[in-house]
Amino acid sequence: MTPRRGDGPDEPTFTERARRQQLIDATIDLISTRGHPATSLSAIAERAGLSKAAVLYHFSSKDNLTRAALEQVMEQFSAYVTERLARAAGPREAIVAYVRAMIGYQQAHRRQVRVITEMLLDDDGGTRLKTPGSHDTHGRWQALAELLTEGQEVGVLREFDTQTVALAIGGAIDGVISHWLAHPELDLDAAAAELEEFTLNAIERRS
Repeated sequence: MTPRRGDGPDEPTFTERARRQQLIDATIDLISTRGHPATSLSAIAERAGLSKAAVLYHFSSKDNLTRAALEQVMEQFSAYVTERLARAAGPREAIVAYVRAMIGYQQAHRRQVRVITEMLLDDDGGTRLKTPGSHDTHGRWQALAELLTEGQEVGVLREFDTQTVALAIGGAIDGVISHWLAHPELDLDAAAAELEEFTLNAIERRS
């Protein structure tokens, strides 16, 4: 029986897709526990229950596989945030939803957060974090800046530089998450409430 293919003759079969996902899941598990440098193709193959040759059949190198894992995590993260923003009643509510979603996803997906931090720290020898702004994946501050601009345009937010404030809010979120990863006893729900208040104090019109 011929394995069923996807939408076209060049698309991977469903079995191949399942194998690729199996390898990505194993990669996420290993990076989150061992770190990116210590995650080898051999270790991934062993975790997935496949041969190293099978890994290389689906992904030609460790770099390609780990980047595929990172890309999947970032796409899922983005979809999680976007879904919650879509439910917001207005710009102010959308910004609150953004802060809550950024914290909420990371709280519920600790392994995936480890992948993000490990990959960004280790990518190209760690150069991303040495180059200002280069770790801003998937246009994070730009998306938040657009929400802030919308709030200003409808008059619910005070006038300020949206890029600077978006970077400040993003940095505050990152700082809390970084501390939580190192100190999991931190009450992240309480921290999220404080970040919401911090954000609103920074952007709302003052009487």
